[in-house]
Amino acid sequence: MNDNMDYSVPAELFPGVNRRHLRISYHRFESLAEAVRFAVEELKPAQLAGAFIEAEEVRYGEAEIAALYHASGFPLPRRAVS
Repeated sequence: MNDNMDYSVPAELFPGVNRRHLRISYHRFESLAEAVRFAVEELKPAQLAGAFIEAEEVRYGEAEIAALYHASGFPLPRRAVS
């Protein structure tokens, strides 16, 4: 993943296909960094499966979200994820 990513752009989190059973809904974030951190740290793996983040007309799926979170350029503090 590109470490020069602009994490400051607004982003939206869209639930996966099985959203009725997983209680996750659409979320809007002021920054891509906030959306990525929320997805990785707050969602259960089943909730993240099929979900995607969109920022500046680019969609990021589960693998891309994880790569953005673990990139050396990620601007927010990370917490331990189980």
